[in-house]
Amino acid sequence: MTALTTARPSGREAPLPPAARKARRRSARLGVVAWCAGIVFCLPVAWMVLTSLHSEPDAATNPPSLGAALTLDGYKRFFGAGGGADPWPSLINSTTASLCSTALVLALALALPAAYALSIRPVRKWTDVMFFFLSTKMLPVVAGLLPIYLFAKNAGMLDNIWLLVILYTSMNLPIAVWMLQSFLADVPVSIIEAAQVDGARLPTILTRIVAPIAAPGIAATALICFIFSWNEMLFARVLTGVTAQTAPVFLTGFVTSQGLFLAQLCAASVVVSLPVLAAGFAAQDKLVQGLSLGAVK
Repeated sequence: MTALTTARPSGREAPLPPAARKARRRSARLGVVAWCAGIVFCLPVAWMVLTSLHSEPDAATNPPSLGAALTLDGYKRFFGAGGGADPWPSLINSTTASLCSTALVLALALALPAAYALSIRPVRKWTDVMFFFLSTKMLPVVAGLLPIYLFAKNAGMLDNIWLLVILYTSMNLPIAVWMLQSFLADVPVSIIEAAQVDGARLPTILTRIVAPIAAPGIAATALICFIFSWNEMLFARVLTGVTAQTAPVFLTGFVTSQGLFLAQLCAASVVVSLPVLAAGFAAQDKLVQGLSLGAVK
């Protein structure tokens, strides 16, 4: 009878090479730095949320009172329960302008075909085209405000939400093209050539091949465009009044020269920030995916 011997684990891991240990220590230090930076950036947001749950006298104390009683009065006044203005029209206007402009940039044959032509099928002197897109962002927004205002006034489009949709689309288009160009540059050309051999046309290639592979890049670009449109205030402040007023403009109405407004302003800021946070949370799975996973599958 032959005795069988079973190898037993030694209980210790094999020692790592010096280079691997050094890389692990560096990664640990970078992780600690990243956590510290994240905490520092989150502190103002946490402070804003805490202040929104205080009464106006407690929120205005100096130094602030951390142990003050919590209340929802700021949120009640923001939503009109305390006799304030109704915030829903402004929130709807911001949602309409942000979603429509983002859809126009990405979905209706603007940024995606342009990025396709500049990355996968580059045109002649495509670097000059990219520089032209970038140069449009170098002009200060204030410099073009007066001509746009005069045009909107003569066209009868002042205080019109669709004017903001057009402006936000033109503002976000250069950024979207730049971002998508870098993402589409990683799309394997062999897959596109195989689809062309099978008789696929450009719309089919863009919607069924390029878009699924570059979905993380499209999601990141859409999120950036949505955030920029949602937070824009200068055009909305000058070109709108009551009908097309957006949420950032509505927030300025809480800052007054008389009375206390800090708690209510913080409550309003929390509510206005929630759609951006929700959009980022909804797109986080796409943001962390590798661009080449669709090609491998």
